[in-house]
Amino acid sequence: MNLTSKPLAAIIFVVFFGGIALTTATGWWQTTSSKEAATYTEGEFAGQSNPADIRGSYTFGDVEKNFGIPSTILAQAFLIESNDPATFAVKGLEEMYATSEFEIGTASVRLFVAFYNGLPIDLSTDMYLPENAAALLKERKLTPEQLTYLEAHTIPNPAAASDSSEVVPAQGAESAPEAEPTQSAAMSEASTEKLVKGKTSFQEILDWGVSQAVIEQVMGAPMPNPLTKVKDYCAEKGLDFETIKPALQAEVDKVK
Repeated sequence: MNLTSKPLAAIIFVVFFGGIALTTATGWWQTTSSKEAATYTEGEFAGQSNPADIRGSYTFGDVEKNFGIPSTILAQAFLIESNDPATFAVKGLEEMYATSEFEIGTASVRLFVAFYNGLPIDLSTDMYLPENAAALLKERKLTPEQLTYLEAHTIPNPAAASDSSEVVPAQGAESAPEAEPTQSAAMSEASTEKLVKGKTSFQEILDWGVSQAVIEQVMGAPMPNPLTKVKDYCAEKGLDFETIKPALQAEVDKVK
């Protein structure tokens, strides 16, 4: 039997939209991505959401859904001024703290969530937090190791944010004491080190003595234009910068 164009169009319409209706009713059809963090696979925390899986595309609302930390607390920690902090994207921190010598971004949120909820996280790399976030964490029950790490990885709040009347200081936290001269000197010295950050280009890593072959081995792909920022390249290729960064840093440290 030959179908004319009208009956054929009607059949296609019914099949296509009927299929959408069916999958929507059964929960199979989703028009938005479902951001569900991976879980720990072993140990006492097996089955719980792993903060190491937090991505830059997550919003504070996604973090709240996965880890139970109110988005208002996250906004308070990172000095985000918003009527709806749940919609703030984690990757937005990088732009907000772009002028800081120490990188605040996705890794910072991972660190804050892990310490806030008492979850394990790899502390072999440097992850920094603003004073507001550190003050909130000090109200929690931290281990000596966590406290030591926190003391060495806390940076001043951004000047613009700390001067704003809308920023609410951490409840119950005392005003942060001024940094000791020795701490300031240490941070200044650290800023001159060869550190792989979000603003680091492939050319900088080459200039630090890492060969192109080694870089390509770490990236698992040919190196792009040397002037390309490593983080931008990772975002373009769907790579996890927070995984690539310590691997490249390890190669930089070898040639120091």
